[in-house]
Amino acid sequence: MRAKRLFGLLIAATVLGTIFLSPQMSAAQRGANVQSPPPAVTSPAGSGGLRRGSGPTGPVPRLGDGKPDLSGVWNGGGPVQDLAQGLAPGEKIPLLPEAEKVMKARQSKDDPEANCLPTGVPRIAPYPWRIVQTTTHIFFLFEGNIHSYRQIFMDGRKHHDDVDPTWYGDSIGHWEGDTLVIDTIGFNDKFWFDFRGHPHSEKLHTTERWTRKDLGTLVNEVTIDDPGYYSRPFKLTFTARLMPGEELMEYICQENNQDVHHIQGPAGVR
Repeated sequence: MRAKRLFGLLIAATVLGTIFLSPQMSAAQRGANVQSPPPAVTSPAGSGGLRRGSGPTGPVPRLGDGKPDLSGVWNGGGPVQDLAQGLAPGEKIPLLPEAEKVMKARQSKDDPEANCLPTGVPRIAPYPWRIVQTTTHIFFLFEGNIHSYRQIFMDGRKHHDDVDPTWYGDSIGHWEGDTLVIDTIGFNDKFWFDFRGHPHSEKLHTTERWTRKDLGTLVNEVTIDDPGYYSRPFKLTFTARLMPGEELMEYICQENNQDVHHIQGPAGVR
């Protein structure tokens, strides 16, 4: 498992176009020369941009109240390279002309994710992340970038009337059968949706529907509603895979982010 994990980290660095190494991990520990990353791989649609094996099989675990237990370390579940990977066949992202202009002007070196900033929603860094589930809160803990986290309030509250714009927004959740529904508003306009630079405005409203299909599979159906940059709401589907026996590693992007100035050219999939 650890060898596969390290290989995945190198693939992620290849896609990004740079390598951010934690001071605690040497090239030898990662099992390869980081100056000679492996070739790009082909990813299935909706996988988030990296090759991943299937997760363990078995029934959906449940808590004492009968709700699905979503806790565990996962990989995937959101876009990495290209937002369009989550579209149904034949569909296109309904970009407004202003959004197309913004995308064309973006440079890879300016990608916030490449500069150790949060990924926002629904973007996911190509590193493992953990769900911690309680009756009043659900937390998403991210290994990548800045060890950031999302908190989803499950106590029945409503959105605040005046939400300060943030990277992960104001998230409230509820259960619809076995599906966790997360409604989020109050985003800033700073994060990119993917490596290609799909933008969003502060009008962004996301609705995520997380369903654990079996022991090893967690599906995220997310609706993007942003009238500032998109002509209509659209839905994306991504799959996360359980990583049994894994723990989040200490990965400090800020302390070793030395290569961003080498990333040149327009934003895009590398």
